[in-house]
Amino acid sequence: MAKNVGILAMDIYFPPTFVQQEALEAHDGVSKGKYTIGLGQDCLAFCTEVEDVISMSLTVVTSLLEKYKIDPKQIGRLEVGSETVIDKSKSIKTFLMQIFEVYAEGPARPTGGAAAIAMLIGPDAPIAFESKFRGSHMSHAYDFYKPNLASEYPVVDGKLSQTCYLMALDTCYKYFCHKYEKQEGKQFSLSDADYFVFHSPYNKLVQKSFARLVFNDFVRNASSVDDIAKEKLAPFSTLTGDESYQSRDLEKASQQVSKPLYDAKVQPTTLIPKQVGNMYTASLYAAFASLLHNKNSELAGKRVILFSYGSGLTATMFSLRLHEGQHPFSLSNIATVMNIAGKLKSRHEFAPEKFVETMHLMEHRYGAKDFVTSKDCSLLSPGTYYLTEVDSKYRRFYAKKDGNCTGNENGSVVNGR
Repeated sequence: MAKNVGILAMDIYFPPTFVQQEALEAHDGVSKGKYTIGLGQDCLAFCTEVEDVISMSLTVVTSLLEKYKIDPKQIGRLEVGSETVIDKSKSIKTFLMQIFEVYAEGPARPTGGAAAIAMLIGPDAPIAFESKFRGSHMSHAYDFYKPNLASEYPVVDGKLSQTCYLMALDTCYKYFCHKYEKQEGKQFSLSDADYFVFHSPYNKLVQKSFARLVFNDFVRNASSVDDIAKEKLAPFSTLTGDESYQSRDLEKASQQVSKPLYDAKVQPTTLIPKQVGNMYTASLYAAFASLLHNKNSELAGKRVILFSYGSGLTATMFSLRLHEGQHPFSLSNIATVMNIAGKLKSRHEFAPEKFVETMHLMEHRYGAKDFVTSKDCSLLSPGTYYLTEVDSKYRRFYAKKDGNCTGNENGSVVNGR
């Protein structure tokens, strides 16, 4: 039987174009700090007209296979996760789609982003799944939008979304702890894991999520937190679940007492989500990639807990046990191959006005047919796929940029084939 099944290799791709959240605050006319402090975000990555979920996915999967010298014939199964559909008549999997989303102007846009993650799964992995420790939750809920009586379009309800997220987190943590205690014969607390990785719509929610876990530990076993935390959290110990989700005082107190642990166990996972934005399906693993980037030399023997969340809603908390592994499937090589620092450094900053102009074009093109893009790949790195046209039958054509800053359309891809 295969042992240590998990992640053998990873790669990440995000667009080379981004806008500073601070500049976006000024452009949108909102109060200073609304996006940078209120959401906890630094930058927002976005696709121009020549990139989309399919081009990003083609790029990152091809990159992973090439860098690790893997023959596609060796791959026994392909799994794809995405929250974005471009071609309604064609399987997402045939496009190797990952994730990209465009929001209309308004409160949700600063929480946008774009990226794709590719992972190779197999035995004897340096990043092994602890399959016996898992807690899942699923329910039918409209956790993102609420009806808008003044318009045919619903409006984003951030508070509703946050409450549903935290409720799912609580439930998954309860089930996870139960599984752990049944297997290990002792109560689980945050001290039993070295790092925590969260689905990251925006960083402020990640801070609140970890603080919520600290509160959970306090409620389950007050001795698991220090005396200062006990004193600050004690006034909230009798709140009902619903009351606790609505309490701003609890939210503030729990974030205060959890900050030292947050800095040690969560902050190293936040680099890419803060720099790129919400990557939806790729969000959790982009946060994990941040941890590998920041701490790869210190992770052997460590346990990492991940919390995955999808609107609608479904959520899972699960555990990974890390080992250095053997080249090329090692923690250090995974970090080297991803080259996160290099990719972030090589990006191009756009002014908010140019960002908005690009979004208007993307919105106009969404679902459209019979058009040709500018084919401008000057900002893309060699090896990046890009969209060249969509014909009258909605077929999408892609080319791969070669080393001479030109597109190789002789090797174009049509509908992912």
